[in-house]
Amino acid sequence: MRVVFVHGACVRDGSWWWHRTAELLQERGVPSVCPTLPSCGEAGLPAGTGCPGPPEDVAAVRQVLQDSDEPTVVVAHSYGGIITAEAAAGVGSVRHLLLVSSYLPEVGQSLSEFGDGSPASFLDVDPDAGTFGVRPELLVDTFLQDRDPEIQAPAADHLARQSVHVTRQPVGAAAWQQVPSTYLFCAQDHGTPPRLQREFARRAGSVVELDAGHHPFLSQPAAVQDLLLSL
Repeated sequence: MRVVFVHGACVRDGSWWWHRTAELLQERGVPSVCPTLPSCGEAGLPAGTGCPGPPEDVAAVRQVLQDSDEPTVVVAHSYGGIITAEAAAGVGSVRHLLLVSSYLPEVGQSLSEFGDGSPASFLDVDPDAGTFGVRPELLVDTFLQDRDPEIQAPAADHLARQSVHVTRQPVGAAAWQQVPSTYLFCAQDHGTPPRLQREFARRAGSVVELDAGHHPFLSQPAAVQDLLLSL
C-alpha cells in the first residue's frame, strides 16, 4: 500500500503539510508521496493569467498515480478533491479515496459553483494578475486554530498565490463515483463550512467525523493514520 496526498488551494510544499501523518505512516511501513500542483507555482512557473491551471494539476497528479502499480489510497484535501476527481479516474492502482474537508464535484461542476458568487473573506483576489491567495493575517484563525504555535508559525511560509483558473474549470470525470470513498468531515473547520462538507459527504461511500479544523493531518495525525490503515 502507498498513500498519495493531494494538497489544497493556495499552498505549496505538500510534503510539509502532510509531514506529521507521513512520519507515522512510514513507521508502519507505508510510504507516501505528495504531487506538486503547477497552478500553485510548484512547477517553476508563476501562477496567474496564462499560466498553469487545473489541466496541468490533473496531469501532475495523474502521472504520480500511474508511476506505480502498488495499491494506492489517495488523500484529497479541500481543492485537492477537484483535481483528484479527474486525475484518479480510470487508474487501476487507486483502491480508495479519502476526502478531507474536500470538494466532491460532479462531472461538469467547477469550484466556483460551490460558493455564493463572491470570494470568501479569508481570500485576497487580484483580478489583474489573475491570482488569489489566503490572507496571511487570517490563516491561523481560519485554518489552523486547533494547532499549536510550532505549526502555526511556519505555516505562512508555505502559502502560495494560485491561478484563478482553478475556480472556473469544470471537471471532466468523477473518480469518487467509480472508486470506494470515505469523507473525513472536520467539525471545527472554518475554511470549508460544515454545511458544504455535509453536502459533499452525502456523495461519498462512507463518512467519518473528527473534531478537528481544516488540517487534521497536522492536528490529529494519529487519527488520520489509523483511518488510512483501516482502509
